[in-house]
Amino acid sequence: MSQSRNVYLKMKTLPEARKILDEAFALSDVLESETVPVPEAVGRVLAEPVYARLSSPHFNAAAMDGLAVKADITFGANESRPKILRVGQDAFYVNTGHVMPVQTDAVIMIEQVHVLDQDQVQIDKPVFPWQNVRKVGEDIVATELLFPRNHLVTPICVGALLTGGVFEVPVKRKPKILIIPTGSELVDWRVSSMDDFKPGQVLETNSFVMGGLIESCGGTYTRHDMLMDDLEKIKAVVGEAVESGFQIVLILGGSSAGSEDYAKRVVLESGEVFVHGVTIMPGKPVVIGAVKNTPVFGIPGYPVSAIMAFEQFVRPLIHQMLGQPDQGRETVEVTPTRKIASKLGVEEFVRVKLGQVGEKIVATPLPRGAGSITSITEADGIIRIPNHIEGLKDNEPATAELLRPLPSVRRTIVAVGSHDNTLDVLADQIKARHSHLTFSSSHVGSMGGIMAIKRGVCHLAGSHLLDPADGSYNRSYVKKFLAQLDVKLVNLVFRDQGLIVQRGNPKGIKGIEDLSRGDIAFINRQAGSGTRILLDYRLGQVGIDPGQINGYQHEEFTHMAVAVAVLSGTVDTGLGIHAAAAALDLDFIPVVTEQYDLIIPALHFESEMIQLLLETIRSTEFKNRVAALGGYSTHKTGEIII
Repeated sequence: MSQSRNVYLKMKTLPEARKILDEAFALSDVLESETVPVPEAVGRVLAEPVYARLSSPHFNAAAMDGLAVKADITFGANESRPKILRVGQDAFYVNTGHVMPVQTDAVIMIEQVHVLDQDQVQIDKPVFPWQNVRKVGEDIVATELLFPRNHLVTPICVGALLTGGVFEVPVKRKPKILIIPTGSELVDWRVSSMDDFKPGQVLETNSFVMGGLIESCGGTYTRHDMLMDDLEKIKAVVGEAVESGFQIVLILGGSSAGSEDYAKRVVLESGEVFVHGVTIMPGKPVVIGAVKNTPVFGIPGYPVSAIMAFEQFVRPLIHQMLGQPDQGRETVEVTPTRKIASKLGVEEFVRVKLGQVGEKIVATPLPRGAGSITSITEADGIIRIPNHIEGLKDNEPATAELLRPLPSVRRTIVAVGSHDNTLDVLADQIKARHSHLTFSSSHVGSMGGIMAIKRGVCHLAGSHLLDPADGSYNRSYVKKFLAQLDVKLVNLVFRDQGLIVQRGNPKGIKGIEDLSRGDIAFINRQAGSGTRILLDYRLGQVGIDPGQINGYQHEEFTHMAVAVAVLSGTVDTGLGIHAAAAALDLDFIPVVTEQYDLIIPALHFESEMIQLLLETIRSTEFKNRVAALGGYSTHKTGEIII
């Protein structure tokens, strides 16, 4: 097997790569057309202009309930000199939508008619010609253009087409795209047992994501069976796809610089490579090329890179084929909650959570890894950091592309601070009870939450900061760091904190004093977190120097991340909450029961969102769900402490 590696020798900027793509493929006329019934045309693009075959209305119709008359016989009528009309001769009863009787050109509304008897009525106000009448062709005139070519048919368009006597329309066939998942590590989740899932194997999911994205922008796709890392087999499938009429081919995986990344070689040996590597993150390894004039893309294997590559290159090409504009997302000015660093020379797409706090839309960055699919699913927006700057300062205005409607962003409760599993329960309960609200939590540790409160970039912060002097929680920190602010302290839960160990506790760990043993690998929480402060306090109590602990400098940001590290065998133990251990069926050695509170500025406390949040955490349903997690007490949940 060849061990040669791809090297990004001539990476392009995003504008350069987009220009190359546009110049390489003029594909607006490659799609054939087909004729479909109008009700089935929703979401399709018209291949030809469509003209009305029928006027609407196609007769003069009454627009009101009343009497149809010749307008000139009503002239001169007023309150002092009313006119009397003969029913059946001068005036004719009609309902809305009725055909206007011959020789009539106006309708007197029934409310303006005084009935004298069955044969006579009196009016005291004239009407003018065509008043309260829908004339022939008022809406649509036969032969007029209803929609031009390249028009995207919507449900409302269906009404206009059918009303205009058009019952079927010519539409562009959907672009056919072949998706080829590649990689010897891939596992088909539909047929594989998770019991047999081995280290090094990866569930193949990107093809299903790509398929959904293709359909969302007007294309149709075929998913090829997964292919091992075999250059000749991948080349053969790409060649067959081009010959069989696919308009675009996506090779998933194999676009990076590894020795078994074949996408570039497949294209190069079968056609031409225009771009390998774009200065964007995520999405850098994308390959853009052509085989016999058919666009072929090497899509990176990491999920977020794959999505970004699709959005920046494949989606615009599909839209071009369909004659549709590739419209950008709505943008909004935001304020980052903390500094966002970035590399010079790379345009970075930073996924962020958004929410309105006071007059500002605040943005909290999510994990940046290209393999973190949740950084997209949890994101409300994307901040694009240009390649000529090294990042953004906190409180420095930036522009975010919205992934969620702005009204929804404005109805988001922004929580920044310590991680706790009950926050996930709270987010779900709020959504269940109040579907218009969203609860968004970012985990930066208790001190990080307090600083976010101080900077005014969140509605509340979760905190469990122990005061070693008196054993109290949170009060002294609020007084010290938030002395200038009026805040409320509300208890969320009491929780058991301790050492998470593997099932059966194979290392025989008994307590904090064992962390200095040479055979124990430890995982810590980040500086400023309540768990870190608790650990340092207990280490001082038992006289252990942190430098004696193997792994003290290795940090994670959530209790679940600590538990996963223990489960995987990467470490032997870490300090975390009982619920995290229980969630992954790990053992737990109690150390302390601690108090976890919500710090809420008085400025937001009386707002509807916070009051609904408090109502939720005080509910029996929330408390029962928390209790079911294990290791929690809700005896003071919802109580205002200060």
